[in-house]
Amino acid sequence: MASETSPGTGGADGGTVRVDAWIWSVRLVKTRSAGAAACKGGHVRVNGDRVKPAYGVKPGDEVRLRQTEGRERVVIVKRLIRKRVGAPVAVECYVDNSPPPPPREAIAPAGIRDRGTGRPTKRDRRDMDRLRALNSRTGPTQPPVRETD
Repeated sequence: MASETSPGTGGADGGTVRVDAWIWSVRLVKTRSAGAAACKGGHVRVNGDRVKPAYGVKPGDEVRLRQTEGRERVVIVKRLIRKRVGAPVAVECYVDNSPPPPPREAIAPAGIRDRGTGRPTKRDRRDMDRLRALNSRTGPTQPPVRETD
């Protein structure tokens, strides 16, 4: 009688699986190369340590993945899979301990004008640029103010 494994496991229930392949197969990243890039960039931690793409994860490991806009996904590996599977199967392979995402209302879009108000004036544009710089914290630097007599 053949051993019964769930689809996509590829017999990976006993050993380890590359971390870049695992975060791709459980749908935490869109592509495997994006998973490898996240590992190389230091955005993936396993049990608190930064890891390379070839690091082997095993059941019980805590994987932290820093995603866009500062959101961090914290998952505990329940089951190892090598191949990408559907979302319902992928959710069964980990326990999600991630903090809830911030509500969309809390993130106010910067510089949105009312419809039909026309082209912004130079003062309006500068105000919008300052507002965007405050939101991103890396905006254009202001030129030094010249004082007149």
